[in-house]
Amino acid sequence: MRIAIAGGHGQIARLLARRLVEAGHEPLALIRKPEQAADIEADGATPVVIDLEKTDDAGLAEVLTGCDAVVFAAGSGPGSTPERKLTVDRDGAILLADAAVQAGVTRMVVISSRRADTFDPDSDDIFQIYLKAKAEADAAVRAHDDLDWTIVRPGGLTDDAGTGQVEIGENVEGSIPRADVAHLVAELIMSGRGVHQQFEVVSGPTPIAELPL
Repeated sequence: MRIAIAGGHGQIARLLARRLVEAGHEPLALIRKPEQAADIEADGATPVVIDLEKTDDAGLAEVLTGCDAVVFAAGSGPGSTPERKLTVDRDGAILLADAAVQAGVTRMVVISSRRADTFDPDSDDIFQIYLKAKAEADAAVRAHDDLDWTIVRPGGLTDDAGTGQVEIGENVEGSIPRADVAHLVAELIMSGRGVHQQFEVVSGPTPIAELPL
């Protein structure tokens, strides 16, 4: 399979790409900075330099043509402005969904955030704006009738070693290693499971391959 990963130089994205490569698949890492290409190539993935804040759906669709799936793993990152929470975390995901449909790619997995729908619409707090961006992006993806989407909403992210075991649900409490988020997303893509499902995920007792998806 050929899988395009938006936000391809992020921690989860790189863990995902390595896992996909090991399984015999071909990840394309969509990156904003050319100097990140060497890291991507070291992971065994193919770098594609494209800025989601500066391209349009037609330009991105051209990149996605021939892919079997897309993953939204991009984020504006800590310390970014409220404006970039919207242009990256929200608009980037919507752009990827629109471009995927144009390119004939039906499978999309979105890495979102736990409790995204609980944002305070009247708050100017940066975290509330982040949650708003994620919630609005998720809603736009869910509205695409032509997409086989899955929305994964992780709890607090850690750099601990992955355990391969998680808990999923509409509302779950806790944290999760980035490695386990990457493991879960890879499982969703390779197995085709979890279509039209949205769930939160944290560390837990259930092996990822045995999740009731």
